[in-house]
Amino acid sequence: MNLLILGLNHNTAPLSLRERVSYGPDELEDSLNMMRAMLSPSDKGGLSEVAILSTCNRTEIYCAANDADLISSSLQHFIAEQKQIRLQELEEHLYIYKGEEAARHAFRVASGLDSMVLGETQIVGQIKKAEKIARETNSLGLYLNYLFQKTFSVAKEVRSTTEIGTRSISLAAAAVRVANRIFGTLSDSKVLFVGAGEMIELCAAHFCAQNPKQVTVANRTLERAETLASQINADAIKLADLSEALSDYDIVVSCTASSLPIIGLGMAQRAIKKRRHKPMFMVDLAVPRDIETEISKLEDVYVYTVDDLGKVVQSGIRGRQEAVKAAEILIQDRVNEFHIWMLARNSVPQILSLKEKAENLRQKELHKAQKAIIRGEDPQKILDSMSKALMNKYIHDPLTALRNNHSLPDDDYEKILRLFDKFFLYHGH
Repeated sequence: MNLLILGLNHNTAPLSLRERVSYGPDELEDSLNMMRAMLSPSDKGGLSEVAILSTCNRTEIYCAANDADLISSSLQHFIAEQKQIRLQELEEHLYIYKGEEAARHAFRVASGLDSMVLGETQIVGQIKKAEKIARETNSLGLYLNYLFQKTFSVAKEVRSTTEIGTRSISLAAAAVRVANRIFGTLSDSKVLFVGAGEMIELCAAHFCAQNPKQVTVANRTLERAETLASQINADAIKLADLSEALSDYDIVVSCTASSLPIIGLGMAQRAIKKRRHKPMFMVDLAVPRDIETEISKLEDVYVYTVDDLGKVVQSGIRGRQEAVKAAEILIQDRVNEFHIWMLARNSVPQILSLKEKAENLRQKELHKAQKAIIRGEDPQKILDSMSKALMNKYIHDPLTALRNNHSLPDDDYEKILRLFDKFFLYHGH
């Protein structure tokens, strides 16, 4: 069995492609089932386990399959067809990790080393959600289950034993910084949050700490908007009322799971006109984007996407390079442990086959010895004969391979001899 991670992220693909490849919450279960149904045949790669991690910064497919190369090709064709993207365009931005390199990547992602915000913690929760959905759709098995549990353990160890999370600047904090540059103090600003999910909650905490003049939450479900609004002392409105209300706000922070833009060009133009061209700051943290790209071309509107805020975040990374080095060393140790586990799991069929063959040989020799005892032969000679016969039969196949394979490298000879030494040493005790 082979482990493989195939994906793209903020380092390899622009936002315009990431939003097209992303999987919304409503797509995950069906997509997992489709992947398993279509890619499980051996001529497709023999996919047996699969999970999808899709965030604003990355879309990754985690899987276990019989043939890593074949399943990699099959997955690329599957994604290209499902998302209606040219295969060549997709291939240009993909990365593929196999075996222990897949484990290393998973450990680095969960530890915040591969994030736009170095050391950020939100990604662990997102991986746990991906694991939970895969488990609920029966898409997890021995290999991915172990990978995810090990990943969570490594992430916890990295955060508790290194300073990777210190002085971390979140996207929410970066958004506040930009808002301060535009408006100065936010005490006279009105802030509108579109959506009521986890990212909006984080942003609300940062913006509300600046004591803005007014805060409002807009959401498709008014009840959920009111729940968040009650926590941050804000007003709540329905998303359907957004068009009329937009002009009232200086700062708009949007992050929904919508597959289409929430704020269109016409809506923004009408709002700016009503505001008499008073500046607006719009933060779009959604992937796919909530704010139409054309709005960024309007005068008096400052639109920042996750990638734009990522550039602001980079300023705090250089001072934490020692923490990064410490985290990488720890992760390498855990990758080595994972590699040993994989080797052990992948050798199980061979081990079981050898044990079965050895047991058959033992039974045959034992049966012969029992017959000899019944005939009254010398027990000492019977035991001696049985032990010699077992030894000869046990080492027959390996010795034949050594004699016949004249091109075997010296290192391989040494490995085989060391295995025999360990075998005889173990059984000598």
